[in-house]
Amino acid sequence: MTKIKLKNLNTRAPEKLNKESIKKETQKLKFKLEELQNLMFAESKHAILIILQGMDASGKDGAIRYVFEVINPMGCRVFAFKAPTELELKHDFLWRIHQHTPEKGLIHIFNRSHYEDVLIQRVHQWVSEKTIKQRFEQINNFEKLLTESGVIVLKFYLHISKDEQLVRLNERMSDKAKMWKYNEDDLKEREFWDQYMRAYESAFENCSIVPWHIIPADQNWYKEYLIAKKVVETLEELNMKFPGLKPHGNS
Repeated sequence: MTKIKLKNLNTRAPEKLNKESIKKETQKLKFKLEELQNLMFAESKHAILIILQGMDASGKDGAIRYVFEVINPMGCRVFAFKAPTELELKHDFLWRIHQHTPEKGLIHIFNRSHYEDVLIQRVHQWVSEKTIKQRFEQINNFEKLLTESGVIVLKFYLHISKDEQLVRLNERMSDKAKMWKYNEDDLKEREFWDQYMRAYESAFENCSIVPWHIIPADQNWYKEYLIAKKVVETLEELNMKFPGLKPHGNS
C-alpha cells in the first residue's frame, strides 16, 4: 500500500462543507444505522468489529456516544482496553482481545485495541523491535481469521492535530463535566508525539490486510459524519433480509 504520512493529511473538514448540513446528514445516517443494526441482529449472519484508535483526546469516547447512541443495547457491546491486568500479562497479547470479538448479529466496538501493543509499547521501548515485527504478523493473522470467520472489521484512526489535542486536554482541567477524564500522564505522552506518529504510520503500513480509515478528528461533527457514513455503507452492502416465519414446531 502507499505509505501514509500523517503530517500530510488534514485533521479538519474541507472548508466548503457546511457544518449544519453535515450534522443533518449525520442524523439521517444514524436513523439508517438503527434500522440496519436491527436487521443485522434479526438475521444473525454477520458480525461487525469496529476498532477506534487515536491519540488521547482524539474523540474515541465521543464517537461511540454520539454515533452509536441510537443502537439497541442488545445488539452492541463496547470494550475499552486500558493497561493490561496482571492476569492478561500472563497470556499472549491477543488473549484479552479475542475473547471480546463479536458473535453473529452483534456490533462490538473497541475503544483502543490490540494495536496498543505495537504503539505505546514500541514508543517506550518496553518490547524489542523483533517482538514488534512478530506482533505485526500476528495481528494480520488474527484479523484474517476474523474476516474469514464472517466478522467485518472496520478500523478507524481518529486523526487529531497536536494543537487541538492540547486544547481538549486543557478543557479537562477547567470543565467540571470533563475533569473526570483528566490524567496527568496524557500531557506527559505528548512529549512523544512524533514517536507515536511514526508508530502509527508503521502500523498502517504493516497491518493493512484490513484497511485503515483515517478520520479527520479536529471537528467532532465531521468525525461523527465520516464514521457513521462508513458503518452505514458497510451494512448496506450486506444486502440483509429479515428472516421469515420459522417452520411449525420450532421454538
